[in-house]
Amino acid sequence: MYKRNIYTVGENKKIAKDVYYMTLEGDTSFIKAPGQFINIQIEGFYLRRPISICNWDENKIEIIYKVVGKGTEVMATMEKGQKLDILTGLGNGFTLMPESTKPLVIGGGVGTPPMYGVSKELVKKGVKPTVILGFTSKDDVFGEEEFKALGCDVYVTTNDGSYGAKGFVTDVIKNLEDYDYFYTCGPMPMLKAVALATKSSGQLSFEERMGCGFGGCMGCSCETLTGTKRICTDGPVLLKEEIKW
Repeated sequence: MYKRNIYTVGENKKIAKDVYYMTLEGDTSFIKAPGQFINIQIEGFYLRRPISICNWDENKIEIIYKVVGKGTEVMATMEKGQKLDILTGLGNGFTLMPESTKPLVIGGGVGTPPMYGVSKELVKKGVKPTVILGFTSKDDVFGEEEFKALGCDVYVTTNDGSYGAKGFVTDVIKNLEDYDYFYTCGPMPMLKAVALATKSSGQLSFEERMGCGFGGCMGCSCETLTGTKRICTDGPVLLKEEIKW
């Protein structure tokens, strides 16, 4: 179930190369799990922009987005007090596994924000995850200190080695033995690599282009071992075991 409502822009600031942090004040009652997303109506654009939720409380949503086109370019210019028409509570989100005591949380690029919400909920339950964050270069890195503030052990990788360890998140995974489950979000090549590199079960959140965001258009359908699923409603989180690469 989702809800359409009007939200007020609070903060909107640049935190990395082409990456912005924004707060939205309004009703958050339809957000039930980390990994869900919102769909923002931007004036002058027909399709809404789906953005994953980084964090939320009783009356505020925090998002982190990257400027990749005209719509997000407009978002980057939005000022405090601006009103936005937004659908909230979209997607299934992550399901925290109570039997897991040593989880891995893996974020790639702008797939990092929802992993903060996952880590925060795990810590609330008394479980400290190991966090791996992957970026292209030093200019793209964000979120490291926020994860550390939760008490997480954090590894950062960059493709070019300009910050943290040189390589990919899978290079860290291959050197870790002590984990029993994983949660991840990022670009498709990374998700496939993580699924192949991990020795445990896990949940993967997919980044897909969407039309409606609530299952009406079938524009983000994908094939799984159990049939066709819509990323916006049956996902964006899918189990490792059901994904058909």
